[in-house]
Amino acid sequence: MSSFFRLDPAETSDPLSNFEPVEYDTELERALAEEPVVEIAAKPYLQISPHATVREAVEMLHDSGAASLLVVQDERLVGIFTERDVLEKVVEKYSRVCSRPVEDFMTTNPTIVYQSDPSAAAAAAIAVAGHRHVPVLDMDECVQGVISPKRMFAFMEQHF
Repeated sequence: MSSFFRLDPAETSDPLSNFEPVEYDTELERALAEEPVVEIAAKPYLQISPHATVREAVEMLHDSGAASLLVVQDERLVGIFTERDVLEKVVEKYSRVCSRPVEDFMTTNPTIVYQSDPSAAAAAAIAVAGHRHVPVLDMDECVQGVISPKRMFAFMEQHF
């Protein structure tokens, strides 16, 4: 004989019946907590293959005026190559490494945010963790863009 426990609806209460919505002091505070990352402009962005040469990556950064390249293989983020990587890992030995693959000099496992994360996650990655370029991924781990301080400030300015 099987037995099961049955709740008496008269003895239970809805856990959300006492729910009071959060009250924010400012519109900016609300936006950072409730607006998802997808609301922050993350495009355009540049991407490069991990097998491209350092020369190609540096030329792409120079020609575009961008400060970062998302390193993508099979639609998946494998790293990021930034001006900082050029300065710290390449510039002093450029003539010796310019024909090597960018994957040898990129930053692997960069801090990322998902499109569905609250926008405060992107702000924290920039302001607290100190990352100037934060890749944005969708829930399938596909690259959707990159958020920079300029883009973050533009979002915040809209809600200020």
